[in-house]
Amino acid sequence: MKPPISRYPVPELKNLPADIREKILAVQEKAGFVPNVFLGFAHRPDEFRAFFAYHDALLLRDAGPHGLTKGEKEMIIVATSGVNRCLYCVVAHGAILRIVEKNPLIADQLATNPAKADLSPRQQAMIDFALKVCSDAQNVGESDFEALRGHGFSDEDIWDIGAITALFGLSNRMANLISLRPNDEFYLMGRAPRVADRGNR
Repeated sequence: MKPPISRYPVPELKNLPADIREKILAVQEKAGFVPNVFLGFAHRPDEFRAFFAYHDALLLRDAGPHGLTKGEKEMIIVATSGVNRCLYCVVAHGAILRIVEKNPLIADQLATNPAKADLSPRQQAMIDFALKVCSDAQNVGESDFEALRGHGFSDEDIWDIGAITALFGLSNRMANLISLRPNDEFYLMGRAPRVADRGNR
């Protein structure tokens, strides 16, 4: 028997407010399953709405041709969630990152040791800044902004890097607080196909 997905009660879909139920069903239709974060956070409907409103504003809006890509946003989430030791976010967003970047290696690299990940200089600068916001935000200064500008990031992009890091600092801590369990489906998503057993050839 699997452990529960949260240490707090998880409401049944039929008992949720209509707007939250509709959002969860829409995610289920798109993904093929319901990510446990939606069910775990639905324990408090008002906070669910507030969290996902900010989440969607940062991650789903079109930033235009010069803003952060979806892959870059997921890189930030995975790297900082690794520092915060958030199993749920590393596994769930690691899956998204592998799929978006079509790279089965990058999520494990970023979650374990971002300094050794296969990143471009631009991406490394972005991740270094996100990690500073994650663990040493009080020392962020103009030199950090200048370094990112040197890689083509605008001040609005830098806001996005910091805001995503901050939002997932909250998400990481809540997921750890409630012992949010990653869906089994996430673990295999975006991985390279298994090599056929040579003994069967």
